[in-house]
Amino acid sequence: MPEQAPHRTFTTERGSFCLARCGCGWTGMARRARSQARADAERHQADVRSGPDAAPERPVE
Repeated sequence: MPEQAPHRTFTTERGSFCLARCGCGWTGMARRARSQARADAERHQADVRSGPDAAPERPVE
């Protein structure tokens, strides 16, 4: 089975909001705090690493 391309996450700003995004097309919620957007990106990467059989995404904190 070929290895999947790595998920590359980044943040973008839209007005006073920051969003986490990924090369796979995933987009996190708009956040006022950049640190929260970065945490969303880290959570996405952790969910991807845990595989498709993992529990659904954790609720937003």
